[in-house]
Amino acid sequence: MSTTTVWRMIRRACKELAATHPEFANVHFAPHDFRRLFATELVNNGLPIHIGAALLGHLDIRTTRGYVAVFDEDVISHYQQFLTRRRAERPTTEYREPTREEWTDFQDHFDKRRVELGSCGRPYGTPCAHEHACIRCPMLSIDPKMLARLNELEEDLTARRNRAIEEDWQGEVEGLDLTLTFLRGKREQARRFERTGPVTLDVPVVPHQKPQLTGGR
Repeated sequence: MSTTTVWRMIRRACKELAATHPEFANVHFAPHDFRRLFATELVNNGLPIHIGAALLGHLDIRTTRGYVAVFDEDVISHYQQFLTRRRAERPTTEYREPTREEWTDFQDHFDKRRVELGSCGRPYGTPCAHEHACIRCPMLSIDPKMLARLNELEEDLTARRNRAIEEDWQGEVEGLDLTLTFLRGKREQARRFERTGPVTLDVPVVPHQKPQLTGGR
């Protein structure tokens, strides 16, 4: 079925419901709304939000959060429950107290993830897998303040693409097209995040206990 067909079916259903439920009289649904409903049902029923992100094809968990119509504390609770279950299944040696050198290295890792356009989301203990070609990397999280810089990069890439077409550098054109596709996708994600805004979380404090090293932050 086409998007228009689905939209008409939904509109017709709302009109029929309005006869007995007046609150549906002015409701307008789009097919994409059901993606949001699906995401909300998944998280409300206990699925960790990062798995929901994978099911929806989102590269950034914040995109999924914008889809999910739940309170922030519910999202946090579901994720914490997932971590508790995961830790119960892992060897206890993975949660030993780190040495001073390990803890310093752990902190330094997150300083190195800060890049020009935002921050890199690669897990602790893993190297850059994209040779620092950040704009193509799914781990790059764009800072909305850098949207203007993305526009500058797009202008430069477009000029290089035009030159490559003139010189018949077909391999260069293909590579630039791929980079432009990633850039535009990143820009759209950043704009969505700019509209939803960041979530402010308090830093948890556990008395007399050092943070533990795991596979992620």
